[in-house]
Amino acid sequence: MMRFYPLAAAASVAAFTGFNAMAADPLPTETHKVLTVDLALEAAQAAVAACKQQGYAVTVTVADRLGKPKVVIVRDGPPGVGAESTRRKAYTAAVLRVSTADYTKRISSPGAFNPGVYDSELATGPGGLPIKAGEDTIGGISAAGAPGGDKDEACAKAGIDKISDRLN
Repeated sequence: MMRFYPLAAAASVAAFTGFNAMAADPLPTETHKVLTVDLALEAAQAAVAACKQQGYAVTVTVADRLGKPKVVIVRDGPPGVGAESTRRKAYTAAVLRVSTADYTKRISSPGAFNPGVYDSELATGPGGLPIKAGEDTIGGISAAGAPGGDKDEACAKAGIDKISDRLN
């Protein structure tokens, strides 16, 4: 019986030491690249300039990876398509990590799953693009106000192209 106590004491120390070591470990961490406000502003201005060069006055929104607006530039002239539409398209592109045109195609198939049923902030129609740093989506950009979603998307793409050399 005497030999059992030292063995039990050693087992207890080992067990409690293990639990304490696990408790001392920090929580897991997550790292990701961040879309800076400087890059967001530059992309938005480039998108506006690209559309203006073609004679279109557009509203542009750039959102972070969670879909929160970082920059909103509202077009001059009549209100037309407003900041709400571009905010929702930038949100959609950022959180779904696909263009809003691709999202629209995906949910248009009969019987396709539509996450918009569960998230009323998602928007359909061309004009929103994800901003990627490598394979990571760090934000979304959307333009609206040109005569057609394809033209809106081209302006948003011009914004991404302007900052693409700094997205690696």
